[in-house]
Amino acid sequence: MYKFIFSNKSTYEDLGLFIIRVGIGLSMMIFHGLPKIKGGPELWANIGSDMSVVGINFLPVFWGFMAGFSEFFCSLLLIIGILFRPAAVLLAMTMVIAILKHLNITEGSPGAGWIGASHALELLIIYIALILTGPGKYKV
Repeated sequence: MYKFIFSNKSTYEDLGLFIIRVGIGLSMMIFHGLPKIKGGPELWANIGSDMSVVGINFLPVFWGFMAGFSEFFCSLLLIIGILFRPAAVLLAMTMVIAILKHLNITEGSPGAGWIGASHALELLIIYIALILTGPGKYKV
């Protein structure tokens, strides 16, 4: 029976990619992107100031909005499979900044170090894998 169920490896790989795309995409959109988009310029400036970890100290409102944009709209693109790799690259870059932010928080503070960065690191790994695999055949 097992051999019969999984006889078409390609179909199950594509289904697996689809489930990852939809699950990660919806999670990122709802729990991270939407609150940032709705947060407005004050929140965007706060989030955008995190770019200082890579030496970018100008236009924090723009960078904060771009974080929300990538987490919301690029996740939507990921789900539907349009502009898939560019969207995954933007999401991966957002996760790199999130990781660096957590690694630069003063030790002992909430969210500091690798424990704080672990969620962003896990998502970075997923986005890199998706960049390499592509969206699979189930896409718009």
